[in-house]
Amino acid sequence: MEPWVVPHAQPGGREVLCLVNGEVRQRSNTSLMHFSVPALVSFISNVMMLLPGEVITTGTPAGIAPIQIGDEVTVKIEGIGTLTNTVLAK
Repeated sequence: MEPWVVPHAQPGGREVLCLVNGEVRQRSNTSLMHFSVPALVSFISNVMMLLPGEVITTGTPAGIAPIQIGDEVTVKIEGIGTLTNTVLAK
């Protein structure tokens, strides 16, 4: 979960961008999520206990495609930061 976790950031209205080798593969906004973050937390906390520091992950917008060894994948979230990883073999 790097480069960092921003625990008090408001999730609504942030652009999310995914690039593979510099090519935009996905572009969306958190305001377009099917369920808001408060709704997700409410639902999940009714099914299981959530503890401080736990992370809830969600789905992804359209545009996914296969990636290959050597590809560089960059994810940018407006106002939070950028994470870049290179795909390696097992």
